[in-house]
Amino acid sequence: MRIRAVVAAVSGALTLSALAVPASQASSPAFAPARTDAAPVISKAVVNSGKPIVLGTTATKKVTVSVTASHPSGIKDALSYIWRGRESNPKLYDFGFHPEAGRATCKAANTTTSTCTLTITVDPGYLWNTNATTWRVYAGAWGKDGNFTEKETFSSVRFQRLSRLTVNASPEPVKKGGTITVTGKLDRANWDTRKYAGYASQSVKLQFRKKNSSTYTTVKTVKGSHTGTLRTTVKAVEDGYWRWSFAGTASTPAVNAAGDFVDVK
Repeated sequence: MRIRAVVAAVSGALTLSALAVPASQASSPAFAPARTDAAPVISKAVVNSGKPIVLGTTATKKVTVSVTASHPSGIKDALSYIWRGRESNPKLYDFGFHPEAGRATCKAANTTTSTCTLTITVDPGYLWNTNATTWRVYAGAWGKDGNFTEKETFSSVRFQRLSRLTVNASPEPVKKGGTITVTGKLDRANWDTRKYAGYASQSVKLQFRKKNSSTYTTVKTVKGSHTGTLRTTVKAVEDGYWRWSFAGTASTPAVNAAGDFVDVK
């Protein structure tokens, strides 16, 4: 964790000492709070539309952060970043992801309130499996008169390891009343190794959809092996699609396999 956090500091997923922009240290006049009036009030800070940030092993992901704030003079700009750690001091185990360069894009709802959006690029190359948890969301806002407010933990967002699920139903075709064997595998991104690995001992539903239907029905629930493999048998009754369905966990999102059609003769 310590080594990767240091790399992050020089590569874009910055340590918190580089992320924070305290009003007293801002160098641009646009960010120099006058402190002559009441501070802006932040009412909302939402990352990725309130959904978890799901990452695979290599691909980066751009997420939007929206900060809503109000001030009698109006809102000029906002800042937000996502971070984790026990406190916002620059320690090696405290790091986060900073928005792309440039000011936020602010849209006024009225003369006092605006919602400002920023884009943050999240790179799984800076993550360990233990980072699949809840992260904190920093939020700050500037009034048009220069006043500034901030909160290190305004809201939160969850990081999850991307899951994948396969299915194979055979034989195809099969005689009515015969036995269909349904296999598959549930795996997920391993941020420690940069590969995918089986998600062990998870309960996964086997579902069936009739040929001319759009609805899947759960037939049974099967517990996967220590490598994430799935296997069960069912009786062939009619034409239709078989799939596995995983409900997800706190660290791993839900996923459905694509349906595998079996022709029953």
